[in-house]
Amino acid sequence: MRNIDFTPFYRSSIGFDRLANVLDSLSRADQGPSYPPYNIELTGEDQYRISMAVAGFVENEITINVDNNKLVVTGQKKSDEKQKQFLHQGIAERNFERRFQLADHVRVQNATMENGLLHIELLRELPEAMKPRTIAINGAKSAQIEAA
Repeated sequence: MRNIDFTPFYRSSIGFDRLANVLDSLSRADQGPSYPPYNIELTGEDQYRISMAVAGFVENEITINVDNNKLVVTGQKKSDEKQKQFLHQGIAERNFERRFQLADHVRVQNATMENGLLHIELLRELPEAMKPRTIAINGAKSAQIEAA
């Protein structure tokens, strides 16, 4: 594994010091399990969709939690009273937990299930204070005019 030194970037940027921590946690998360498979789509300028293949699960067996910019999707299969005897089992109906790191100001709008896919809609909403704005320059002449 290659380590990246972000020290030169800290000289000209402010508030990005947690970037290294986020990248490190993401690299560790990539080594985790790959079940269930998922897609991440950009559906609009500030809109995203996570689609997860959850064949064999129903809505009440899946929980979606968001805490501290972490989205956690968990699937807990209900146990059958009678054990099934498979000749071949190609559909994985095992329990899972999938974690996603969300950027600041990204919130989960809703979730739907259709055709064996769980769709989670996300929206990035920048607060008014973070949107671009123009700053007026007050010079010596304008300060004298206002004082008069």
